[in-house]
Amino acid sequence: MDHAEIGSMGARAISEGIASKEFSAREVTEATYARIERLEPAIHAFNQLTPDLAMSAADRIDALVAAGGPLPPLAGVPAGIKDNMNLVGTRTTCGARMLEDYDSVYDCTAVRRLLDAGALPVGKCNMDEFAFGSSTENSAFGPTRNPWDLERVPGGSSGGSAAAVAAGMVTIALGSDTGGSIRQPGALTGTVAMKPTYGRVSRYGLVAFASSLDQIGPFSRSVEDSALVCNAIAGKDPFDATSVDTLVGDYTANLRSGVEGMRVGIVRDMLDLEGCDPEVREATVAAAQLLAEQGALVDEVDLPTSRHGLAAYYVIGPAEASSNLARFDGIRYGRRSPGAEDVVDLYMRSRAEGFGAETIRRIMLGTYTLSAGYYDAYYGQAQKARTLIAREFAEAFQRFDVLLTPTSPTVAFKLGERAKSPVAMYLSDVYTVPLNLAGLPGVSVPTALAPSSGLPIGVQVVADHFDEATMFRAAFALESSAGFVCTPARE
Repeated sequence: MDHAEIGSMGARAISEGIASKEFSAREVTEATYARIERLEPAIHAFNQLTPDLAMSAADRIDALVAAGGPLPPLAGVPAGIKDNMNLVGTRTTCGARMLEDYDSVYDCTAVRRLLDAGALPVGKCNMDEFAFGSSTENSAFGPTRNPWDLERVPGGSSGGSAAAVAAGMVTIALGSDTGGSIRQPGALTGTVAMKPTYGRVSRYGLVAFASSLDQIGPFSRSVEDSALVCNAIAGKDPFDATSVDTLVGDYTANLRSGVEGMRVGIVRDMLDLEGCDPEVREATVAAAQLLAEQGALVDEVDLPTSRHGLAAYYVIGPAEASSNLARFDGIRYGRRSPGAEDVVDLYMRSRAEGFGAETIRRIMLGTYTLSAGYYDAYYGQAQKARTLIAREFAEAFQRFDVLLTPTSPTVAFKLGERAKSPVAMYLSDVYTVPLNLAGLPGVSVPTALAPSSGLPIGVQVVADHFDEATMFRAAFALESSAGFVCTPARE
């Protein structure tokens, strides 16, 4: 097996090839690292590679094959892990100087479940610092570049995970999504990128950004692979009180059932938002037409309150972040600045040295909106808007089985293009944020290349709470009819 072959294979093909002894899990691992050695210097998708962990996992898979025992469903599949998820034997840096030397002392539940399903832990993927960003330019360890165009961003904050999958350096990867940090980089890199319902996947072991919004989900190069990963990581976890005890089932079981009679709503007012590129709008409308040609019942729907989602999110998210990041003070966790005169000076020096500009901006914003005299005016109002958005979605799902929106208003933008304009950067998540506020599942499916740039466009498929099965079925039908193939990597 060579590095080019492993870069084009899906999860099922890899696990079946290992089971049939066409190749071994160790050969898969060797080919994976050979490909990374070739491509990684230009892309910088990883903060840490973990070949010892991956080889040990591969040897365990090969031992199972030799013994003739049953293999787990993701046996020998190379996987990347976003660098805000704990795994013993790795550092968990969150892309920040504050945690650059932090060694994981326990496992994130979603990561452990992925590895128990047979996946190989290839490495920890680069990200915007503490998941604050939409471009992976805010990482303290340098930006990640988009495999489709190395002068462009891969999106964020899970840009390293997205780029690693898009370039074929891993087959699957885990990311976290607080306001679009899985789906938006998926759209910009031409990968399938999925956020489950809030509570579907445990958050235990994920370094928190905003606890009422965060959710872990997969990147892959196919809807089927995404469904396979969700099979592995979903389900109740006693270590996470917000995880929900609902039936998971097999998300691959009805992928090929088609969309005949499925009610699909295309969200009209989201298409009309200022800043939506005409090529993105056209691709979303074309995606709806593809589903209609397969028998879906397509109609338009308005979600007028959702246009206020971004404003509500940038009050609620930073407020929760300012509380969650208080622990990184140089005493309990994180970088400790030398030479401090007293404890207050230690706090100020450690946090000033350990946090980047965007992290400081969001902590200050969140602390301000929670302060006396402003809580009701900002945080209270944002929570009311959140309730209205969730109610509006609930009404829409009385009429429709799934909804379609763009994932990102534009294709991948150039490195540095929005770095000095936080508002322009925040607008990258205008279509994804409402789902986090409402706790809904969504998946970005690449459907087309923009004619003007040749860069991928993603369409977002949204379903009701805990109805990932219907979402995957619609996404698979869209993927099959669109015929998009993720092939950006330079050999």
